Amino acid sequence: MVELTPIISMKNIRKKFGGITAVNNVDLDILPGIVHGVVGENGAGKSTLMRILCGFYPDYDGDIFINNELVRVTRPSIAQSKGIALVHQELSLVPELSVAENIFLGREYRSPITGLLNGKFIEEKAQNILLELDARISSREKIRNLSIAKQQLVEIAKGVSMDSKVLILDEPTSSLTAPEIDDLFKIIQKMRDSGTAILYISHKLPEVFEITDQITVLRDGIKLETRTKSDWDEAGLVKAMVGRDLSSFFSKTHSYKPKEIALEVKGLTRYPYFNKVDFQVFKGEVLGIYGLVGAGRTELAETIVGLENPDSGEIVINGQVVHIKNPKDAIENKIALVPEDRRILGLIHNFNVRQNLSLPFLSFLSKCGFIKSLEERNLAKKNIRDFGIRVPSIDSLIGTLSGGNQQKVVLGKWLNTNPKILILDDPTRGIDVGAKAEIRKIIDNLAMEGCAIVLVSSELPEITSMSDRILVMCAGKIVGEFSQELCNEQILGTYAAGVMTNNRHYQKSKI
Repeated sequence: MVELTPIISMKNIRKKFGGITAVNNVDLDILPGIVHGVVGENGAGKSTLMRILCGFYPDYDGDIFINNELVRVTRPSIAQSKGIALVHQELSLVPELSVAENIFLGREYRSPITGLLNGKFIEEKAQNILLELDARISSREKIRNLSIAKQQLVEIAKGVSMDSKVLILDEPTSSLTAPEIDDLFKIIQKMRDSGTAILYISHKLPEVFEITDQITVLRDGIKLETRTKSDWDEAGLVKAMVGRDLSSFFSKTHSYKPKEIALEVKGLTRYPYFNKVDFQVFKGEVLGIYGLVGAGRTELAETIVGLENPDSGEIVINGQVVHIKNPKDAIENKIALVPEDRRILGLIHNFNVRQNLSLPFLSFLSKCGFIKSLEERNLAKKNIRDFGIRVPSIDSLIGTLSGGNQQKVVLGKWLNTNPKILILDDPTRGIDVGAKAEIRKIIDNLAMEGCAIVLVSSELPEITSMSDRILVMCAGKIVGEFSQELCNEQILGTYAAGVMTNNRHYQKSKI
């Protein structure tokens, strides 16, 4: 076997934020034509290490060798000039620009004759990349009109467009469905075969085992070890990442009886996203909703809590028709939504942890227009303790927390409203295995206490393991309803893809 020469060697890389060491003496070799998985819990240092390589943190310690040349990477432009591209975990697109303008932002093409920007050229070039990715997106479309999943594909297209020697994918499938992930993996394999080095960061371990050639584990900013994929198994990898066994990754100990209906939706319609949707969710039940991108899942959740108003239909709570025109009405009716995009809809990033946790609860924490600060602080401390939020202080800015801890803050702040109906839209998206297990345990406990839960998820293992019943959406309609015991991932995927959508399909629960 021919020993490959690293394109990049990172030696003794260190980075501190204040008194916290985020990356501690990490060595990493990046080889051509290899998909290198980098895994670890949120806060392990994965994204920080990649951002050092891409020039976002110029004050790092240690050495970076690119093609055996010592290079000080102090700006993103230096990294790009050396053939390094990063597809960010958090979307970094400009909403008011088109898809093509975002893909080639900062690398615009000008006419050699007039010197003016050549918009048509970049639209055609961007469209070719999108076709290669099978993204089904127009290069002329405004970013603000795209779903989170389609924006994620634009980010990936942006990375591919740079024709890089090293492509870093940070949680690239966090909003993608199974068919889209398959398409992405084909592109990754094609780039690997052409000699591109791929750094693949993901919390989805089945994906890591499917697409990578070797895997590096980081924990608490330290590199534990790098092995070829065949030298790892999933249990060993999880234990290396979190430093403990996760005996119950999918926690489901609750049971429910379909007696008391907590929420009923009748003929709910919001054009063009969904049409005449009917379903019920019972007290103490976890009702899963699965569908591909564009099925209308997120739009349905947003309409129920009043972020958008329906064109027709009814929402019934405890047997009474309610009119929810805004989130305030939803809170008053004991409904809460943990949104899909925590960065945009879930958190205020210039607020601290305490302020974010109390935000939906301020009317109960205020008197004569003034916040009762002692009660607010006690509430925040209780949330941190109850949900295992790892944070230096309740006054720490929310942006300093890892993704998993940010998600616990989003969940905690809505649970402070004491909801009887909780809608969770991809609640474990982009967080590590340990945080996922903890959030799933919270969901299980809430159901055990009688809360009615609607779990919208793009992760089939999560849907099939956590739900009591599962609805499948396709093209804005519910096309299948299954009990947990009588379905599997293949069945759900078939219905979600629209293969069986002529009649709504039911399988009766064993309960």
